[in-house]
This record gives sequence, C-alpha cells and structure tokens, in this order.
Amino acid sequence: MKALIDVQNLTKTYHGEGVETQVLHGVTFSVNAGEFVAIMGPSGSGKSTLLHILGFLDKFDTGSYYFDGMSASSYSEEEVAHLRNSKLGFVFQSFNLLARTTVLENVKLPLLYSDIPENQWDELARNALETVGLSHRLDHEPSQLSGGERQRVAIARALVVKPAIIFADEPTGNLDSKSGKAVMGAIQDLNEKEGHTVVLITHESGTAEHAHRIIHIADGRVEREEIVRNRKKATDEFLK
Repeated sequence: MKALIDVQNLTKTYHGEGVETQVLHGVTFSVNAGEFVAIMGPSGSGKSTLLHILGFLDKFDTGSYYFDGMSASSYSEEEVAHLRNSKLGFVFQSFNLLARTTVLENVKLPLLYSDIPENQWDELARNALETVGLSHRLDHEPSQLSGGERQRVAIARALVVKPAIIFADEPTGNLDSKSGKAVMGAIQDLNEKEGHTVVLITHESGTAEHAHRIIHIADGRVEREEIVRNRKKATDEFLK
C-alpha cells in the first residue's frame, strides 16, 4: 500500500518571550492511502500541532515530511496553497461556518479557490451534502441546524473538492453523544464507502476506535501504535 504521509523524526519548537517550548520530539509514522488513522493523546500532547504540520498550516523544524511521495519542504508557497485547496480537506471542532449563509453556499466556499468551473459548483456541493445525509437542509442557515448537522455541513465542505485526505481535529468535541455518533458515522462512511484517507485527532478512546489504527502520542512523542481489531461501527441512523 502506498504511503500518502511519511513522517520521520519530526521536531517542532515554539519561541516566545525568551522561552522555548519543544512540542514535538522526533515523531515518526506513516499513513497509507485509504487508511483511517486516529492520532490520540491528552491535551497538550502535541497532536494538534502535528495535524497543522501535516495539513501544511504550520512548519516543522527538523526531520522530514513527505506527502504523496514529495518532500513538504520542496513545495513553494503557491504550491502549498494549491495543495490545501485541492488535495486536503479540514474539519475542525468549531465548525467555522458562515452564519448568515445557506448550507449550500457554505459548502461551495472551497470551490471559489479551486480550478473547478463554476457551472459545476452547485452539483458538487449538492452531492457532498447528500453524502452526509443533509440534502434536505440546502437552504437552511447554520443557526437553524443542530450541532451535529452543522458539523456534517463542515464535513461536506471539506470533501466538496474531492480531497486526497481529510484531517478532522476533535470533530465531536462540541457535540452531545448522539450527534457525535452521527458525525463519526459520516466520517467512517467517507473512508469505507468513498475511499477517502482520514486522519483524526482526538483525546477520546471511543472516537478513536472508529479508525483502522491508533497512534498514541504523549509529550510530543509517539508512545505506541495500535491496530483496532474491533472497530466501532458507523451508524447510518442520520441518513434515514
């Protein structure tokens, strides 16, 4: 299986007011195309910093990071911008939806910065919303949706450009348990039915167990990797 992500001895230190804080200490792992991997650890373990580096939202100090066979350090700023808009999808804990904009228009936002012709935008956005079970909410605004529905709109927005990989940073963190299950069902379906590679950041073992593999991280180091033998099943209740 081809490694979409290959990280070797990655380090990251933040500098501020004369204080150095090393967040990542020689992190090494890989993620194959089509895998669903959870990076799990407590608050302050470095997992979100790691996700930002993997998503080209931050830079590392030393070590190497190869994305789809190409060194991350070799990308120009223009190439990184294009990569983020075409191959990477992001889902964050806070949804980041525009409040006074319809669900359909929110999902279409990434297409504004893509090379996809405008006459295809509506169809792509509608298809993405159908994938997460929200075809009936196209004309609603975020304030008219539940928390779980808002997160599924964010998932649809992440996949509208058909990215190679979806990064999900604590996607159930602001949700009740029922909504969280629906969101994890949507993410697991993206992996199992649509073939998207997924990297999930979480501190919850129950959420991580939807993945194929869990990378446990603490104090900026990979402690161990775990194959999930009995993955939690995605729920399709929200699609009914």
